[in-house]
Amino acid sequence: MRLFSAMEISASGLTAERFRLDLIASNLANAESTRTEDGGPYRRKVAVFAPRSARYSFGQILASRFQSEPELSGGVAVAGVAEDARPFRIVHMPGHPDADETGYVAFPNVDVVTEMVDLMAATRAYEANVTAIEAAKLMAQKALEILRV
Repeated sequence: MRLFSAMEISASGLTAERFRLDLIASNLANAESTRTEDGGPYRRKVAVFAPRSARYSFGQILASRFQSEPELSGGVAVAGVAEDARPFRIVHMPGHPDADETGYVAFPNVDVVTEMVDLMAATRAYEANVTAIEAAKLMAQKALEILRV
């Protein structure tokens, strides 16, 4: 039933956006972390998404489209986590424990305003996927009501 494929696609979007929200929360929590396990300041992390169908070859996808019930559905998957390459914020703070010999401290490349905008976008995308699942569920319920009559 293609209705369940639509729900599966939206569910993959929910999972991906939840992962993105977790990364944004981590970025915000570490916005002032000047020392990590690697020794330097925290570097902003970004989720990289890819279509789930990218895991299959073109021939597999084409063959699945000719079946009555395609086995390979669309959707999104988290392909990985990338670190933002923007430079760190350098602030002159001679008394800071992580200051270099000239008194400058490297702070993370996390911009709180950018993170809040990303947070709003991820929240809206999550809400859109929830709405799509609710609509598919409502259609399934209405179809069952038609069969009952």
